[in-house]
Amino acid sequence: MRLTDFTTLTFDCYGTLIDWESGIHAALQPLLAKAGTALSRDAALEAFGEAEAAQEAETPRMIYSDILTEVHRRLAKAWDVTMAEEDHRRFGASVPDWPAFPDSPAALAYLKQHYRLVILSNVDRVSFAGSNRRLGVTFDAICTAQDIGSYKPDLANFDFMLRHLATMGVGKADILHTAQSLFHDHVPAKKIGLATAWIDRRHDRPGWGATPEPAEAGRYDFRFESLGALAEAHKAAAAD
Repeated sequence: MRLTDFTTLTFDCYGTLIDWESGIHAALQPLLAKAGTALSRDAALEAFGEAEAAQEAETPRMIYSDILTEVHRRLAKAWDVTMAEEDHRRFGASVPDWPAFPDSPAALAYLKQHYRLVILSNVDRVSFAGSNRRLGVTFDAICTAQDIGSYKPDLANFDFMLRHLATMGVGKADILHTAQSLFHDHVPAKKIGLATAWIDRRHDRPGWGATPEPAEAGRYDFRFESLGALAEAHKAAAAD
């Protein structure tokens, strides 16, 4: 299997293209300050990841900005802090402020010359529009949780994407699903028979951060420590 075997890259966005952990931790600062907690960055992110996964499972049709609002409310309760409603809402609206990984725009610009680029993300359309401006590329298709009515790792999200891509003449064998999260992406993608590339953004840190630990071993076909490394590997494969 080679990177040049595929015509279409389907992407998770947050954690893969957008540095959601830095964005989340920055947006949590008012709550963490008021809580007076000595939680480490990773401990705060792990608490977020648990609360987010639980909220998405309980309210799969809720749009992501409202999911984040409720997650902030859950964390405030868990940390015994009273916050104003506007504080919860501000966190919910923070996605457009989350930074892109430094390598994402240039890597996407290169990959756009060789692949269709598609988003499959646990996000709402308005929030993603803010992130898309940071990424600087036009995606060939965008499939959000708001469109689908459920959140990854639900297989319905991948089924929706495959049906949509089929209308564009893209088959399963054409697709390389490219993502950081083993929990949200690689485990379900492998269940439905997709090839995958793991963008291991946390390669130099222990633990799982804002992404829950997968209940089963994550399998993947390629592993890179950044999206830039994937782009460089494609250049080498294309030149070979």
